[in-house]
Amino acid sequence: MGSFFCASIDADPNSFENQLRNGLIMGHAYSITAVQTVPTSSGDVELLRVRNPWGNSKEWNGAWSDNSPLWNSVNQTEKSKLQVAFNADGEFWISFDDFITSFEQLEVCNLSADVEDEIERMTGVVRDDGKETWIDQCDGSWSSQANSAGGCINYISTFPKNPQFQLSLTNAKNGVEGDGNCTVVVAVLQKFRRELRPKGKDDLPIGFSVYKAPQGNGVKLNEQFFRSNQSLAKVPVFTNMREVTVRFRVPPGEYVVVPSTFEPYQEADFLIRAYSNGDLKMRELK
Repeated sequence: MGSFFCASIDADPNSFENQLRNGLIMGHAYSITAVQTVPTSSGDVELLRVRNPWGNSKEWNGAWSDNSPLWNSVNQTEKSKLQVAFNADGEFWISFDDFITSFEQLEVCNLSADVEDEIERMTGVVRDDGKETWIDQCDGSWSSQANSAGGCINYISTFPKNPQFQLSLTNAKNGVEGDGNCTVVVAVLQKFRRELRPKGKDDLPIGFSVYKAPQGNGVKLNEQFFRSNQSLAKVPVFTNMREVTVRFRVPPGEYVVVPSTFEPYQEADFLIRAYSNGDLKMRELK
């Protein structure tokens, strides 16, 4: 399952794209182009290769930067494998520890299989970890008439009225973690809101929660269940975006996803999609 990663440091409102002493620029987007465990004379080190899209000399100047003496602890064979090059091109290496202390935001763009196929055609680089796809999707709606617009969990008496979708996960594949868990991406997209905007209907604040399904469950979960069980994953903040997405890891099993608007009785159509490195089936509970 491929992803794009972008890191940044929160901008100073009083100084546009200010460069810090460590060479990094505030309010600037950096892409992560590689992650490697590098053997050195003093042990393995986790390094990330990061690129400043300006492509100039404004680079990280700390440990493992261009011409850092730490590179003397890596033999030439390993440096050749990493394609280490000390150029004023905006690309540099940084340790994992320095990365997490220096950057403040990390954006993740999960790639669907059709995008990954397009990247293969563009680059000629063929993935060797198998093909995965958005393997299931369902249409749904929040409707007052159908009594399916329950709002978020804050409105717990009406929350169970929302559409509920059961995910059946089996056979986790290609997991680099080796723990047998499934990596799952769930996305909920509001439909037709652009067409409705001229009528004063903007995107609604939406989100969803994921729950472990009771054994043998085949019907919608009720209020008592939600009062006594916490979600395993959820959208952290309800926001009026066209699509909201959450990536999570769980053992194979049965799970229930509950998409909702923030407030009850708000109406919209939506598309829910699920993507996993395991076998997945999704159906709406009645």
